[in-house]
Amino acid sequence: MKISNPTARLGEDKACEFLKRKGYKIIERNFRRGYGELDIIATDPSARGGQVLVFVEVKTRSSDNFGTPFDAIAPWKLRPLIKTAQFYKMTHKNLPEQMRIDAIGIDISGSELKIEHIENITS
Repeated sequence: MKISNPTARLGEDKACEFLKRKGYKIIERNFRRGYGELDIIATDPSARGGQVLVFVEVKTRSSDNFGTPFDAIAPWKLRPLIKTAQFYKMTHKNLPEQMRIDAIGIDISGSELKIEHIENITS
């Protein structure tokens, strides 16, 4: 699916590059269901206990007027994300059993891009 917001598109592109450098395999981007969207779906082969299916929420900020990228991930925002991840897993059978939800915050407000990755934001 095409992302119309250029800041969001840039952030997701940078997040994919970042994850690939860490050894993740990107499976799909911008999976939408009526109640939610998954920005990035990937596998983390280096996770303890074997390969893990990872759903990544990406938040990109071009200023700090509204807080950090992670400030935008509120508990009410996680509910549809979790529901969509469960639906994705249920409808895509040949994926790792272990799952987690990560967040990547991208700050493009300064002269240099800053990326922060938090694993397993739901526990």
